Amino acid sequence: MPFDLYQEGIEFFLQEAELIDDGKFREWLELMTEDFTYRIPVRVTREKAAPTEFSDLASHMDETKNTMEMRVIRAYSEYNWAEDPVSRTRHFLTNFRATMDENAENVIQYKTNFLLYRGKFDLPTFQFLSGERHDTIRRVDGQWKISKRLILLDHATIPMNNLAIFI
Repeated sequence: MPFDLYQEGIEFFLQEAELIDDGKFREWLELMTEDFTYRIPVRVTREKAAPTEFSDLASHMDETKNTMEMRVIRAYSEYNWAEDPVSRTRHFLTNFRATMDENAENVIQYKTNFLLYRGKFDLPTFQFLSGERHDTIRRVDGQWKISKRLILLDHATIPMNNLAIFI
């Protein structure tokens, strides 16, 4: 993996996180390919011998670019009661690991650890989500775009009332 491409990807993800944290969701949508998918499978506590801790059938979210557009439209509407007032979020991204797709020269796959802070109202309480993201980015017309995001939460039970935020 050439270092300059690796660094470009990191900068892309940091700018993406800033858009989300600043509530610029329409601009964030522009960073997605038309075939974009976004999935958060449910973590299931299983025995050690189980092949995975994540459900193949159940998801907290299983979205496409079209359904994300609908979520963003709703985020800007007066009917978004879950986010009125809006949450204050801050994404912390770390441990970037990248590999080039051997079958496509303009595709990079990243694994990234994340910590997401969420504050709401004027309360001194806050919430955290942590986990690992598996992102695929693809160069489209000279710009990096996200084509796939798989979010593997560390939580079996989500410590929030809702997931009306973007990870």
